[in-house]
Amino acid sequence: MTYQTSYKRVLGLGSAKDGTRHWWLLRISSVALVPLAPLFVLSFAKALGSGYDAAVAAYANPWNALAAILFLLVGFQHLKDGLQIVIEDYVHGKAARAVLIVSNSLLCWGLAIAGVFAVVRISLGSA
Repeated sequence: MTYQTSYKRVLGLGSAKDGTRHWWLLRISSVALVPLAPLFVLSFAKALGSGYDAAVAAYANPWNALAAILFLLVGFQHLKDGLQIVIEDYVHGKAARAVLIVSNSLLCWGLAIAGVFAVVRISLGSA
């Protein structure tokens, strides 16, 4: 016995309408972070503790800057999606849930944009 309409069974959607999509996006971003995290850490470790000039030299290499930017974008997207799931599961008031989901999105995207801006600025050597 099923409680889904024929339309939902064909689309493979659950009661939330996009649970499968959310699940896949989290898995894809997790897999993408596996190579991006070590690439970011290795490029960041070259500049760690050596001052601003070492950071500019490390991120002047476009591959290091690209790895950092991709890590920031994928990482904050993964964080946003994961926190959204936690909010949807554990916050029961509709208004509070909506405010927290919007705040979560704005905070994660704001931090991602600030991080990308910082990497671009450092890689171009602007002070």
